[in-house]
Parts: sequence; structure tokens; C-alpha cells
Amino acid sequence: MSAADCRPWTVSGAGLSVRVRLTPRGGRDALDGIQVLSDGTAVLAARVRAVPEKGAANAALEALIAGVAGVPRSSVKVAAGSTARIKTVVVAGDGDRAAAALERAVVARP
Repeated sequence: MSAADCRPWTVSGAGLSVRVRLTPRGGRDALDGIQVLSDGTAVLAARVRAVPEKGAANAALEALIAGVAGVPRSSVKVAAGSTARIKTVVVAGDGDRAAAALERAVVARP
């Protein structure tokens, strides 16, 4: 399965759940596309400038996802994996709209 065949997010009634592989101290805040891990799990690759101390990298990730998804920062939370590289981020609200925004941001790249 390639990255083009799968998506690391799931839409539910409560919003959107996204599997993210975060690289802190990445030099810039950006989404780097979809990657497939060795176990076949699709993840959204993200990088942030923040260091992984006192929740700074998680907060930067939440702000990055909120900006791309077009939702308020308060609607985005790291729900699982707060101290791990692989995280689950939940976007509350209109999951279809948030998924479409992520799709445009990472899949429709030139």
C-alpha cells in the first residue's frame, strides 16, 4: 500500500482523528505529506520548530493542524501519544471539512 492509496485520518460524528508522526526541532512548522510506516500504518508527517519539552512541540503541532484545517486552535488536541513520536490528534467539529482541508494541503501538492 502506498501513501497515495491511504489516508491517516478518520472522520467521525465528533470530528476528525489524525495519526501523526511528529519531528520536533524540524526547522520549520510544516506538513510533509503522508507516509506509510513499516507496519503499513499511514501517518501524516509533520515537523515543528519547537523542542519536545513541557508540551511545546505538541502545542505547536496543534496550532499547525488548526491552521491547515481552518479551525480554532482550541478545537485541536493531542489525544494520544503526547510523549511519543507517533500521535493521535483530534480535530473537533466538522470532520469532513477538516479532512478536505488536510487533503488539499498534503495530497494536492505539485
